[in-house]
Amino acid sequence: MPAAHRPGLQVDAGLTIPESELSWRFSRSSGPGGQGVNTADSRAELVWYVAASTALSASQRERLLARLGNRIADGVLTIAASEHRAQLRNREAARARLAELVADALRPPAPPRRPTKPSRGATERRLTAKKQRTDIKKLRRPPHD
Repeated sequence: MPAAHRPGLQVDAGLTIPESELSWRFSRSSGPGGQGVNTADSRAELVWYVAASTALSASQRERLLARLGNRIADGVLTIAASEHRAQLRNREAARARLAELVADALRPPAPPRRPTKPSRGATERRLTAKKQRTDIKKLRRPPHD
């Protein structure tokens, strides 16, 4: 995959990871492969050194390291793909997975939930429904003498 065809990995409108920051490792996949299963290096690992990336601002780097802390080891994020038989398809899957993972991690946090109380009408409807259900179940009991 020549770098001339791909200027970088487009994560979102404001972020593109340059190809020079991405490196690949290949190994034998454990999945299906027919006769070539023991000879083809179809498993692809995409490696990105997050801590030294020039594509990220300082705040983006902090957010990524905080949110992906369990996936990042020594500042390196590794994505492995081995679900396809062809190395090229695994490379594309790893690139897509990395872009999705980084985009999700960089998304701003949701606003905090404001606690609310149920309305008086909702509370009354709930209690009325409970009483009706209790009456129905009482009718199923055997009579007491």
